Amino acid sequence: MAEPTFTGPFRKEMEDFISLKRSVGYKYNTEPGILKRFDSYLAAKYPDAATLSREAVTGWCSRTMHESTANHCLRASVVRQFSKYLDSIGTNAWILPRNYYPVGQQYVPHIYTPDELRRFFAETDKCRLCPEVPYRHLVMPEFFRLLLSCGLRCSEARLLTVRDVDLHQGILTVRDSKNHNSRLVPMPESMTLRLRRYAGQVHPFPEPSGYFFPGYGEKPMTLGNIYKNFRRFLWKAGISHTGDSPRVHDFRHAYCIYRLKQWAQQNRDLMVLIPMMRTYLWHQTFHETAYYLRWTADVFPDIRVKLEKCYQDIIPEMEGTARETD
Repeated sequence: MAEPTFTGPFRKEMEDFISLKRSVGYKYNTEPGILKRFDSYLAAKYPDAATLSREAVTGWCSRTMHESTANHCLRASVVRQFSKYLDSIGTNAWILPRNYYPVGQQYVPHIYTPDELRRFFAETDKCRLCPEVPYRHLVMPEFFRLLLSCGLRCSEARLLTVRDVDLHQGILTVRDSKNHNSRLVPMPESMTLRLRRYAGQVHPFPEPSGYFFPGYGEKPMTLGNIYKNFRRFLWKAGISHTGDSPRVHDFRHAYCIYRLKQWAQQNRDLMVLIPMMRTYLWHQTFHETAYYLRWTADVFPDIRVKLEKCYQDIIPEMEGTARETD
């Protein structure tokens, strides 16, 4: 993807800001495009500005007609971070206050019931051969099971290469994930066995750099293709899809919540296991993992006492934010 060319009054600062973000580990792929639009706005309205005024910030950050809450919040967040950067290097800049714009209701993840999961995977197992994507009927059952059994993000799974999947030790190497980080993810034995059978059919002569879940040609599956098949399996399984829910990402939520439930029911030491889960999922902060404590307590009230006994006062409330953990 080509880097944007900035022409506004803060063009050098924007370039330096992007470089700084990437130097500390952020991918920062989407944000430069947002900054480019902000730069064009400044170049047109404030071409000689030496400071970033409140008028300039609020003028561009105001929500546009038909703009989604998520997109609006992202635009405002990027500009807020840039303003803070300008302030840190001595340039007078008005910093958009946190929660300056009202945010929408937080997305409530769909927690699949055991029966829904059974029906969903029964449909993936019925996936038919597709001439355009000859391995689709083999890929789909294992791809979605891997999301659930290991709590992977969708793109982490679809970008796995053959060399990333160690079928002898049952370990995945997730490369260049969120914030340019990589990690090792152990698989359940049952998932390893399934993938060994799958690899024997799809990769009889394995090419290490080839995608483990191939899409059209030699490319990885696209997010659009994954979502299209996901919707089809939901429909055939009789699982209602309204608005934005359920999502593919909800398999990650389900992994976390059912794992916490299992640990609580087994009287495992959550003080030890929660930090391990944080590392396994590659959450940057404990707060991201604590998000699941609340959902587990709400979905399974019978184990709430056990959770609160270990993590009193840190099971977070879900009100007042449009963000969710990843």
